[in-house]
Order: sequence, then C-alpha cells, then structure tokens
Amino acid sequence: MATPQKIGFIGLGIMGTPMAGHLIQGGHALFLHTRREVPQPLRAAGGTACASAREVAQRADIVITMVPDTPDVEQVLFGEQGVAAGVGRGKVVVDMSSIDPVRTQDFARRIEALGADYLDAPVSGGDVGAKNATLSIMCGGKAEVFERVKPIFELMGKNISHVGASGAGQTCKVANQIVVALTIQAVAEGLLFASRAGADPAKVRQALMGGLATSRILEVHGERMIKRTVQPGFRIALHQKDLNLALSAARTLGLALPATAQAQQLFGACVGQGGAGWDHSGLVRALEKLSNFEIGQAGA
Repeated sequence: MATPQKIGFIGLGIMGTPMAGHLIQGGHALFLHTRREVPQPLRAAGGTACASAREVAQRADIVITMVPDTPDVEQVLFGEQGVAAGVGRGKVVVDMSSIDPVRTQDFARRIEALGADYLDAPVSGGDVGAKNATLSIMCGGKAEVFERVKPIFELMGKNISHVGASGAGQTCKVANQIVVALTIQAVAEGLLFASRAGADPAKVRQALMGGLATSRILEVHGERMIKRTVQPGFRIALHQKDLNLALSAARTLGLALPATAQAQQLFGACVGQGGAGWDHSGLVRALEKLSNFEIGQAGA
C-alpha cells in the first residue's frame, strides 16, 4: 500500500471522479477542485473541496489534473488562481489529461522553473477503466519522479509505463488514440457487414472474441454498437480533439496517416448528426448512415 500522501485532484468528470475515489480509498488525503461542484460522494468519502486550483496546489504535495483539452490544462495551471500560483519546491504536478505533446513540454519547463516537478501521464481505458482502476497510464518526465508517483498510479491503473522525457507520455497517448479510432472503425465495419449479410451480430462478435480479431474494443465497444448504447464513455468530441493532434503533428513530421484522416471524417459525420456527445463507439452510426442499414436490422 502506498504511503499516505496529500494529493490534489483537479477535474472531476466521467474519468476524474472515479480516479479520485480510488485515491481516497487508498488512504490518501484528497484536495479537490472542479468547474462544477465537487461530487458529494467524494466529499462524503473524506475528500476536501477547494475553492481554486491555487488552493489545491497550496495544500497538496502531488497535484493531478484531468481536464478535457490543452487550453483547459493551461488555464488550470497558469490562469488566475491556478496551480502555478500555489505550487512550490518539492511538489509534483501530474497532468493526466490528453493534450498537445509540444505544449506539454512548455508546461513542464514553466512548472519546473518554480521548483516543482512535472509529469505528463495520460490514460487509456475509458470510463470502464477509470471505474475499475484498470487504466493504462503512459508517463513522460524524469524517471525518478515517475518512481515517486508510481504507487499513486497503481491505485488507478494496471499497465503503467514510463515512456521517456516530458511530452513522451502525450505522444504515446496520441498513438494510442490513432489505434483506438481505427479499431473502432474496423469493429463497426465488421459487425455492420455481418448484420447486413444476415448473421446475428451478437453471435458474430462472440465468435470473433475467440480468435485473432479479439480486442478490448471488440469486447466493450462492439457490445455498445449492438445494443445501440451511445452515451459516454469517451465522447466523440474528445476523440476528435485527439485525432486533430495526430493529424497536425503528422503534417509537421511529413507523415501520411490516411486511415486516421478517414476516421476523423466519420467522427465529423457523427457530429453532423448531433453526436458530439456520443460515446466514440457511435462512429458506427456514420457507417450505418452511409449504408442505409443499422446493425440489428434484418439482413439481406
């Protein structure tokens, strides 16, 4: 069990709330801040609500941020009443959001100039992984700081990796989001094909789970596609943000990522149907619209 620590947690949405809950259950003192009211279950479990990110940083030794996008992280860290106004020497700032790797390196330099340490540690596994404490955590920053924080990570995740210097964690996460998006598209196309051809998509999915095509996405998101469940989960708008990072970096690096661009267009088609807030498994609906056929209809 990790030595009890004073931990700040900023950003208590679908992912952040269960993650913070696991830290409280692990015996740590939690100082909490979010744009809305701190969830009552976290307060009832012993978490302390704080009025600002600055207060969190003043009261905690390790400050975790889990917010939607790069500008949100910048505001939380460096805005008025932000983390930078309260953090000091010997403390650690850990950003577990999924944001721009280049900007991450700048944020790390600015926090380190204040005497604190900085880790970028984005996660994969979605709301299910957050609730079950089975997230994959990919971390960039100094190895010795990673080792200091690793017992905290182990309360939230299972596959925990130090992948390099500042920004490497975010680069790894962008790569992850490319693979996830393309796998969602592959599962959607496979199940749509099977259903249109007259097979039972639920039975096809079960059969595929025993072969080379098996994946966590086939298991979780394939089931969501069949059951027509599109509430988040991980919102399409957020996955679009991550693929924008991938495609922007690809242009800078001179890379061709044609399948990533196609997946981004399918997400865009979902947004056009009012689906920005759908779970990213809702990508299947764009394919269904193109085919004029929904999974679960009678086949050919």
